Amino acid sequence: MCGIVGYIGPKNAWPFLIKGLKRLEYRGYDSAGIALFQNNGIQVQKKKGKVSELENFCCDLNLSGQIGMAHTRWATHGEPNDVNAHPHVSMKGIFTIIHNGIIENYEKLRKDLANKGYTFYGETDTEVLANLIEYMYSEGAHVTAELAVRMALSRVVGAYGLVVMCKEEPDKLIAARKSSPLAIGIGEGEYYLASDATPMIEYTKNVVYLDDHNVAIISKNSFILKSVDNGDELTPEIQKLELSVGELEKNGYEHFMLKEIFEQPRTISDSFKGRIDPETKEVFLGGLSEVMPRILEAKRIIIIACGTSWHAALIGEYLIEEYAQVPVEVEYASEYRYRKPIIREDDIVLAISQSGETADTLAAIRLAKEKGALVLGICNVVGSSIARETHAGIYTHAGVEIGVASTKAFTAQVTVLTLIALRLARRHKTISDERYFSIIEDLFNIPEKIESILIGHPRIKETANKYKDSINALYLGRGYLFPVALEGALKLKEISYIHAEGYAAGEMKHGPIALIDSNLPVVVVAAKDRYYEKIVSNIQEVKARKGNIIAVITEGDNALRAMVNDIFEIPKSDPVVSPLLAVIPLQLFAYYIAVLRGCDVDQPRNLAKSVTVE
Repeated sequence: MCGIVGYIGPKNAWPFLIKGLKRLEYRGYDSAGIALFQNNGIQVQKKKGKVSELENFCCDLNLSGQIGMAHTRWATHGEPNDVNAHPHVSMKGIFTIIHNGIIENYEKLRKDLANKGYTFYGETDTEVLANLIEYMYSEGAHVTAELAVRMALSRVVGAYGLVVMCKEEPDKLIAARKSSPLAIGIGEGEYYLASDATPMIEYTKNVVYLDDHNVAIISKNSFILKSVDNGDELTPEIQKLELSVGELEKNGYEHFMLKEIFEQPRTISDSFKGRIDPETKEVFLGGLSEVMPRILEAKRIIIIACGTSWHAALIGEYLIEEYAQVPVEVEYASEYRYRKPIIREDDIVLAISQSGETADTLAAIRLAKEKGALVLGICNVVGSSIARETHAGIYTHAGVEIGVASTKAFTAQVTVLTLIALRLARRHKTISDERYFSIIEDLFNIPEKIESILIGHPRIKETANKYKDSINALYLGRGYLFPVALEGALKLKEISYIHAEGYAAGEMKHGPIALIDSNLPVVVVAAKDRYYEKIVSNIQEVKARKGNIIAVITEGDNALRAMVNDIFEIPKSDPVVSPLLAVIPLQLFAYYIAVLRGCDVDQPRNLAKSVTVE
C-alpha cells in the first residue's frame, strides 16, 4: 500500500526513481509523483493515474538532480487527483515530504496549524505533517531539519514511513518509520530508499530495515540512524538481500499472477524442502526449535490473519485440531484487537501474513505480546515487521509475490501449516506412524500433481469464457475444502469484480439456496474425501434448482462428471493435502475470467498488496 523510493549519490536520481516506482506498482496505487533537488530548489511533479502517465508528463522536463524521492499513493484522506498526490510541499516551501501510513490526529493538527496562519491546498494528512514539520523548524531556535522532523513526529498519532527534503539543507534526505516499512540500501558513496527491497536489488545487496521509531539522516557520504524519541544514535543492522532480478520479471508470462500460479510446484517444494528429513521423514522446523517446549505445553493456539492468509489459517485450524489435538481459534486480525479478547500466558498466538507488514495483524501481535502470550509468525518477506516483532516463526520461502491477488503465498502458507500440524502431532503422539508417513509421502508428490493440473490450463480458460459475463457466483466446499471455496470466491471477486461468495456447503440451505437459478454459476469443490456423499447431495440440490454447476472433482469421478455442467479435475490425493491441489484450478479460473473481461489482473482496482493501514 503506497510506495516510496529515494536516492542520494553521485548519479542522476531520475532513472532509479522512475524504475523504482514501476517495481512498486504491485503494492497498489492511484497516483504518482517525484521530487528532485535542483539548483533552483526542489522541483515536484505529480499526476493522478499510472506511473507511465507521470513518466510521459515528465519526458520533456529537466530531470537532473542527484538527490530525489518518489511516491505511489493509495488514497486514504482525499480523493485520488493531482493535488492530493505525493510529494507534498509545506506552505512556505521549506519542506517536501512523501509518506505511507495514516496520521490519525491530522484534523486536530490541521486546526492548530490553521490557527497559526497555515493554509492548505489539498485534503491529505500528509500535507498537514509537512506543515507541522515546517512550523517546528521555523518557530524554534537553532532547530535543524532532523530535529524538526523528530519534534513533529512526537505529536503524531498513527503510522508513517516517510522521506523528507528540506530546501535549506539540500545535501540530505531524512527518513523515519513507525508501523510502515522502509528500507535503506547501502551502496558505494550512494544510498537507496524504498518501501521494500524490490527497487534496489540491482544496485546493492546490503540493506538496513528501519525499526519503529527510527529516523535516518542520509547524505552522500554518511548514514546516521537515530531514535525518533530522544535522538540517541543507533547502530544499524545491515542485512544481505537474497532476491534476484529474475524474480521481479514476468519471464514471458502475460501477467505476474499467471507466472506465480505456475511457480507453485517449485514454491510448495521450497516451503517443505529442508524441513523434512529425506531419510526419516521427520519434520524439523528450525525457526520454532527454541520455543517448541512452550508450544507443546500450550492449551490453545490462536491464529490471526486477514484475507487470503485467514483462509489458510482455517485449513491450519482443521489440521492442528484433528491431528495434534490442540484447540485452535482463527481470528480476523482486523477485529481481534478491538473486542478485548481473552489471551492467556499459556496461549500460542500465530500470526500469518504474506508481506509481514499487515497493520491489523501487527496490532494484534503487539496486543498478544502485552498479554504475555508466545507469538509466532508465518510470513514470506525476510526482514519484515512481523518477522522481527514475533518471538519466533517460519518463512514460507514463496519468493517475491508481485500480483496483488495472492496465489503462491497461499499454498506456501498451507504447506507450512501442514508441517506444523504434523510436527505437533508427532510430538504429542496423536498420529499413527502409518498415517503420518502417508501424509508426508503425498506432500512430496504435490508439486508433480500440480504440474499435471497446470498442463490443462487451456481447458480452464475455455470454461472461464462460458462464465465471464456472470454477475454473481457461489462457491461451496466442506471440511478442508471449505476454506478453498472461500479462497476461490475471493480470487474471483478481487480480480474480475464479479460478486462471489464462499460458503460451507452444509450452510447452503440456510440462505444461499435462495440465490440459485439458471443464471448463477455454482462452483463446488468436490474432491473425494469423507464428506463426498454430503457434497454430492448439495450438488443435487443445486441441480434441482437449475444452477450451473462447476465442480472440482477427483480424476476418474465419472459419476460426478455426468451430474454437473463443467469440471476441473485434480489428481487423487490424501484429503489433508487436497487443498493444495483444489485451489489451483480456482486460481486459473478467476485469472482467465478477469483477462477475458479486460480487467487489470496484477493491479485490481482499489486493492493494495500490503495493507499497512488499519
